[in-house]
Amino acid sequence: MKILLDTSAYVGFKRNTAEVVGIIVRAESILFSPVVLGELMFGFRSGTRCKENMEDLDSFLQHEVVQLVQIGKITSDRYSRIAVQLKRQGTPIPTNDIWIAAQTMEHGAELITSDQHFEKVNGLVCTIF
Repeated sequence: MKILLDTSAYVGFKRNTAEVVGIIVRAESILFSPVVLGELMFGFRSGTRCKENMEDLDSFLQHEVVQLVQIGKITSDRYSRIAVQLKRQGTPIPTNDIWIAAQTMEHGAELITSDQHFEKVNGLVCTIF
């Protein structure tokens, strides 16, 4: 199983949320978006445990099944298509989440998240915990 973790899923993993931990343990490949990375780093810098959180994240990213995926032309095209679809439906979601959905779809992965608004994205495979 190939998964992409949303910010909420990484936080759930760090908080030892059983469902998220179980999904991560069973995953053959864990993709990580630079958008999620930025959201996490923002949160870390806003808190009191920045150094510890950054070290934990760096350790996680070094695991052999974890891959940081990049944003390129294909992701950008998918982003634009999803954004147009959501606008036409009148069901907008946060811009960062459109990028995350686009990367998930580009890589044929399943998105792991606690955010139900991802269900508005046609064709996105996701598990909401």
